[in-house]
Amino acid sequence: MTTTPSLVLNQVSKRFGTHAAVQDLSLQLDPEKVLALIGPSGCGKTTVLRLIAGFERPDSGSISLGERVLADSYTFVPPEERGIGMVFQDHALFPHLTVAQNVAFGLAKRAGPSAEMELKSMLTLVGLDRRAQRYPHELSGGERQRVALARALMPHPYLLLLDEPFSNLDADLRVKMREEVRVILRATQATAIFVTHDQEEALYIGDHVAVMNEGRILQTGLPEEIFHRPQLRFVAEFMGNTDFLPAEVTAQGLRTEIGTLPQRLSAPLGVQVLVALRADDVQFEPQANSPSMILARRFQGMQHMYRLRLPSGRLLHAQTTHTRIYPPGTPVRVWIEPAHDLVCFLDGKAVS
Repeated sequence: MTTTPSLVLNQVSKRFGTHAAVQDLSLQLDPEKVLALIGPSGCGKTTVLRLIAGFERPDSGSISLGERVLADSYTFVPPEERGIGMVFQDHALFPHLTVAQNVAFGLAKRAGPSAEMELKSMLTLVGLDRRAQRYPHELSGGERQRVALARALMPHPYLLLLDEPFSNLDADLRVKMREEVRVILRATQATAIFVTHDQEEALYIGDHVAVMNEGRILQTGLPEEIFHRPQLRFVAEFMGNTDFLPAEVTAQGLRTEIGTLPQRLSAPLGVQVLVALRADDVQFEPQANSPSMILARRFQGMQHMYRLRLPSGRLLHAQTTHTRIYPPGTPVRVWIEPAHDLVCFLDGKAVS
């Protein structure tokens, strides 16, 4: 695939009437990397893609691809001249064209033996060489998604944009497709932005993950950094099904209603913080007359997810193996047993 210049967005903003869809957003994507852009519905993810693709014009800021400015106060390159491919939620395939014809549409006016070989190679890569003469209505949802991806990749774009491409697929097919798409993106050395609101999907597909909310990028980093070292409470909550337990900073550690966690913070003694807890950080065992109790159990196959109520009424989640089964109403002793330092927040920001 063509060597890809890096993408740079610098202080980009876009309003629709009184609504600020994108606010002073800055972002950089290195060549041959996949960025997973994630955030809740309505946070501006699709608007960012449309700005990059050229379907919308920024009100301020600049967008560059390598050394080439695509949009700023003086410049606006139209979509067809940007060298950017896009895969939409609804695939946008031509219903009257076969698989091969849909994919070949990306070749533009190129023809001849080399173009034919390139088409065959792409169909093989996406596993559709035996479906080449079928029409979109004869394909499964996953196959149609692969046709859309192959068509977008055929012109060898500098950048590929994928706007929640699996949103119309069922859960099992989503898992299969994200694995297949990840392999295809790596095989073609594509530079891509993958928009999703699914946390697991973002962590799996992205070389880097950018978390967005209310038109702004809140944090960008490696998937492990985003998950294990969130800088803001919103990121921790959105990316990890996180519970928050109040704690007081003491000389002995973080004092909570279920015990003291021997973890030191730079915050002054006596300050109240929130400790971010995930289900694998919380342990419990039945104990008669305990003020904490099991409210509910959710069977998840290889494990159970328990919802626990503490003496204060605060709820925590705890994960156990599938062999540990306790009924709701069981009084339990609850404690924190992390395998690492936990992230704590003061006024919504991480504190160490």
